Amino acid sequence: MAPMPPPHVLILPYPSQGHINPMLQFAKRLVSRGPKATLVTTHFIISSVQTKASAVAFASISDGYDEGGVLSADSLDEYFRNLAEVGSRTLAEFIEAQRAGGEPFTCMVYDTYAPWACEVAARLGLPAVAFSTQSCAASAIYYYVNRALLPVPGDGSHVSVDGLPPMSRSEFPSFVARDGVYYPTLTDLSLGQFNHLEKADWVLFNSIEELESEVLAGLKAYRNARTIGPTVPSMFIDRSIDGDDCYSVNLLQADDACVQWLDDKPPASVVYVSFGSFATLNSEQTAELAYGLRDAGHAFLWVLRASEQGKLPAGFLEEVGERGRVVGWCPQLKVLAHGAVGCFVSHCGWNSTLEALSLGVPMVAVPQWTDQPTNAKMVEEVWGVGVRATHGGGEQVLLSRAEICGCVSQVMIGKRAQEMRSNAVKWKETVRGALGGGGSSDRNMVEFVEFLNSIKAKTTA
Repeated sequence: MAPMPPPHVLILPYPSQGHINPMLQFAKRLVSRGPKATLVTTHFIISSVQTKASAVAFASISDGYDEGGVLSADSLDEYFRNLAEVGSRTLAEFIEAQRAGGEPFTCMVYDTYAPWACEVAARLGLPAVAFSTQSCAASAIYYYVNRALLPVPGDGSHVSVDGLPPMSRSEFPSFVARDGVYYPTLTDLSLGQFNHLEKADWVLFNSIEELESEVLAGLKAYRNARTIGPTVPSMFIDRSIDGDDCYSVNLLQADDACVQWLDDKPPASVVYVSFGSFATLNSEQTAELAYGLRDAGHAFLWVLRASEQGKLPAGFLEEVGERGRVVGWCPQLKVLAHGAVGCFVSHCGWNSTLEALSLGVPMVAVPQWTDQPTNAKMVEEVWGVGVRATHGGGEQVLLSRAEICGCVSQVMIGKRAQEMRSNAVKWKETVRGALGGGGSSDRNMVEFVEFLNSIKAKTTA
């Protein structure tokens, strides 16, 4: 009797780099355990990004904007509407074509920001698993608020969230804190991302149990929730997958020379600054950040996209000289893993936060929007690996150079800095333990593969 072929999993992320890469890294770890995986994204993404070969197959569907992606849509409302409509149709066609060709999918793992995919899976009789690229904390807030299980606190008051410390309004994700008047389309999507959970067999989170055990316990009361993270390339953590030393999808070209620049710097002496691939600061805030870094007196590496570098104060680069380096993009994992880096000034996007925790780097949290204020609270108050430059004010608050300088100093020098660095190292080891044999994320991956094998056995019996 021929052996049973391995399960084949369709992985569907929301079509942006910050969603694709975590789900692609999950797919790599899944494939290393036996199943096959195909990551499906849009025609535009496939045609426009730099990809690195991996054991995961790629395929594409249409979002209705094959030539220009989201930026070619007249509005976000229009894009999300067409992504759901055209994406649903072309995804169903792709799944049915695989069946007709004798290579059916066993299961779909879909991004919670593409909830329409769960409807497609249900209609075609394909088991579906939700995947959240956010923290369990942010996901829980969206889930509870959407189901009227959690009131949003008024200004100046706090509310208890199941498994989390008391939270103020400004510490909630911005879409919740601002009552939907701030990017209403994204607010609706964020709050509604778990609307179809009754049709999903599992909910997977890009986190580890040890980081968010209490909030995860609350979520498990509602759904079959499991953590399988962090989805950081394995060569930076457990080295379990050969050649897995970077993210495989990149929209921007990194400046690798900055890593060589770090080679000449003393241990833990450099402040690394990056607010990700999407966030922008106005000219006034860029200037305050620049002068805060200058006044802190430490060497710094600042990622500032080419389109943003014109906001730097006149003469700033000449003034700081070799003490500072500004680049358009960098290989962030290599930078965070470098011994010269002593601090990460970050917007606290979840991917960046996980990377810092995985590599043992303390943080200055400068949250802007979405889930970042919630992540920043956890960084400072729960995990003890950083300080917040603002408690959730985000884009609406101008941070002074004095506050930026003071926060950097707290993380770089003194007794509190030593405590944060010690905590960061402990979390780094905890992450390694979670992914290692018998660790929490490893056990959950074993259980998930068993689930896939059981589905495959039923469909081939």
